[in-house]
Amino acid sequence: MDRTLEGVLTEISNLIGREYVITDPTRLATYGSDGFTLEHRLPAAVVLPGDAEEVSAVVRRLSEAGQPFLARGAGTSLSGGAIAMNGAVIIHLSRLSRIVSIDLENAVVECEPGVVNRTISQRVAGLGYFYAPDPSSGQACTVGGNVAENAGGPHCLKYGVTGSHVLMVEAVLADGEKVRLGHLGAYPDPVDFLGLLVGSEGTFGIITRVWVRILAKPKTRRTVMALFDHVRDASQAVSAIISAGVIPASMEMMDQLAISAVEQGAYRVGYPLDVAAVLLIEVDGPPIEVEASMQTVEAILAKFHPRSIRMPASEAERELWWANRKTAFGAMGFLSPRYYVQDGVIPRSRLPEVLEQIAQIAERYRIRVANVFHAGDGNLHPLLLYDDRDPDEVSRVTQAGSEVLRVCVDMGGSITGEHGVGLEKLEEMRLQFDPHELAAQRALKASFDPKALLNPGKVLPRECASP
Repeated sequence: MDRTLEGVLTEISNLIGREYVITDPTRLATYGSDGFTLEHRLPAAVVLPGDAEEVSAVVRRLSEAGQPFLARGAGTSLSGGAIAMNGAVIIHLSRLSRIVSIDLENAVVECEPGVVNRTISQRVAGLGYFYAPDPSSGQACTVGGNVAENAGGPHCLKYGVTGSHVLMVEAVLADGEKVRLGHLGAYPDPVDFLGLLVGSEGTFGIITRVWVRILAKPKTRRTVMALFDHVRDASQAVSAIISAGVIPASMEMMDQLAISAVEQGAYRVGYPLDVAAVLLIEVDGPPIEVEASMQTVEAILAKFHPRSIRMPASEAERELWWANRKTAFGAMGFLSPRYYVQDGVIPRSRLPEVLEQIAQIAERYRIRVANVFHAGDGNLHPLLLYDDRDPDEVSRVTQAGSEVLRVCVDMGGSITGEHGVGLEKLEEMRLQFDPHELAAQRALKASFDPKALLNPGKVLPRECASP
């Protein structure tokens, strides 16, 4: 049996069809990066299986040949998680894109990993339900990648990240074995193997089916916008609202540079371009509870010297505000050829001082930084703007990004909230974990993937990346 890459790809072609095996370098170039544009690596090949059985067969043959491989969906990863390192073959899951069933009695949707996130809510909206995890890339990102990264989004403040809504998965392990982890009951397994897979960034297995929890639409939701002349005032208002016992569905903030970008896009709100920060807060639930919470929120906002506090005049205006916020990353193209987004987490009470330190880092490295973040849960997304045609600026922006993450860890936070470690934060893992903790993670990875073939070169620092 031919165990060369060419021989294995021939076998795979016979299994899934020659048209679903890509080896042409020009076509492979389109798979060289994901949302993390600082790296570009050509995969050895791209294969597109059509169902879970084909995924299993493909993995088995690659594993037997000792050929590294990784799963890829929409390629929206912002940490390099979908970039093929070490000459890996990409197993692209775009053909696994069916919603298999909608079970309203148990409020569960069964779907394949290539289903686009927003599609679930669209399919169940007319039935009175929604799918809570809502990354800003929800119109493009896919469920399999959301599970692999444990993605968040604006509404994770109240409803939790993706892992809070995943009940069960079917996955293909590194040797091609197909397993189911978790179950549809109300309580978790005694040994939480599902919890290990969620957020493992494709290094433990390839997800081929997901069972997610959907929720009844809240009866009422209200949004308020507050504009501030000082970022510190907006930041302090965030902590004060949570301290008062109000848990909004979402609480998002953008600073002046981010506002200047989104106001050039398709969803212009009309923000004053001299305002220092905008805070968007949404409260949902039973009408009486929402009304009481909104009165509390407005009273607290008024204490922190806002320039203005506004309610939307219509549902269309409310949707415009949120569409504007969700285009923030893409809108950076109006300001800079490239951006490098960070994903640090801090205790929300430290928000004012962390933002001040980020401003100092930007000044020290002579770069511009736009801040867009999930203010309520302390998940920061500083967008470091740069020109990739300037090698010195690329070097400065990567150093600045690392310093931002060091500040987050020093404040008692984390190097990632929802984008993952991927390729981007390998060395920063040392900021958060000591050698013994990294060794334990390495041993866990080896128990799932003894040949170190699954998504190689990701998550663990280089000397810890293989057994």
